[in-house]
Parts: sequence; C-alpha cells; structure tokens
Amino acid sequence: MKPPSALVRDVVAANHILARFGILDAYGHVSVRDPRDAGRYLISRSLAPESVVERDVVGLDLDSAPSRTERRLLYAERFIHGELYRARPDVQAVVHHHSVTTVAFGVTGTPLRAICHMSGFLGDGLPVWEIRDTAGTATDMLVRTPELARALARTVGGAHAALMRGHGAVVAGKSLAQVVARSIYMEVNARIQLDAIRLGGPITYLDSEESRTTVEMHGDYPRAWEMWTKAVSKRRAR
Repeated sequence: MKPPSALVRDVVAANHILARFGILDAYGHVSVRDPRDAGRYLISRSLAPESVVERDVVGLDLDSAPSRTERRLLYAERFIHGELYRARPDVQAVVHHHSVTTVAFGVTGTPLRAICHMSGFLGDGLPVWEIRDTAGTATDMLVRTPELARALARTVGGAHAALMRGHGAVVAGKSLAQVVARSIYMEVNARIQLDAIRLGGPITYLDSEESRTTVEMHGDYPRAWEMWTKAVSKRRAR
C-alpha cells in the first residue's frame, strides 16, 4: 500500500497529466479511493486541474462530504465519485471529463466503439446517460445531487465508462494510472473513429475477443503512466 503522501502526489500528477492532454481543461476532476478506508476517497478541492498541488487534495466520504474542518469550496459534481464508489466496490479511481471529441458520440446515436488496440475497454460501445430521465426537466447539465449521481452510476453499471449526453464522460478503473490512460485513449479513439467515419466505407472495429485481450494486456498502462508522471514532474520542477 502506498503511503498517503505518495497517493496524494499521484492525485496531483493525474490532474496535471489530464490537463496536459486537454482531457481536463479548467473543469473536470479525478479521484482515487483511499486504500486505508474504502468508504473515503481523495480528490482536489474545486480548482482548475492544472493548478492542483498537494495541499489542495481533500478526503471525502461516500456521501461526498468532507471533514468538519474543511472550509474550502468543493466540486459541485463530486457526487459522481462518491456514488460510483458506493455502487462499484471494484472501482478504485474515477475521472469525469469533458473531452471534446467524445461528446459527439453522446449526442448522435453513433456508439463510441473500440477501433484501436489502446482502447479495447470501449468494447462495442458505451452506455449513454440522459440527465433528463432522472431530473424530469431541463437542468444546467451538472450532476449536483446524489440522486443524479446514483442514476449515472446505474447507467455505468458494470462498464468501464459511460458517456453523458451533451456533457462528457465518466471513466472507472482499478487505479489512477488506469483511469488516466483510459480517459486519454478514449479521446484518441474518438478522433480515429470520427476520421474513419469521414473517410466512408465499412469500418473494421475490434471484435469482442480483441477488446477483451487488449484490456488484459494493457492493465494499468504502466509504461504510459511512468512516462507521463516523469513529464509533469519535470514541468513542476522548472
């Protein structure tokens, strides 16, 4: 088990990596379940991901509530994380992002499918969550309540991720390294798939066995995580 300080540094690195790749801009967030207490998770306070430093990381319970001593502003959509951890004991890390190209696949009815070997976790397509089905009316599209977050978690079900209509995506995994890589390669896959659609003609997607074996092969994407964390560490050291 990593010491708390190392895990906090990983949360900071995850924020910076996702910002570097444009998966998170001024908005979106990433969290990790606390290995010392499965009923808590670590996430930044409400802050642009590129600006996150170690002192900004806070611990929340699965109701997404902080300790009584925390007075800083928290993400309005933090409930996404708490409710997904509650629904999925296997999930150890979560990203909510607004990656640009993926949004198109949440509003057109065209499934975002695994088209390259780095993105086998997408399989035959991701579930798409429609906020109006739960809210019953127009909203600002943000997951501001536990009720909305629970509905999103139900849509994710046992999948690795889900699209959020007109909003972005939520990505689940067994480690920070895995959800960071999945978020990046989700956007990569979306760009490749969109280019393939524009080219016209039949598209050869990964079949179910190829998707399964690539998921097993990549695991936590250790080589990518090592490269990315070194890159952001050098940048912070300048």
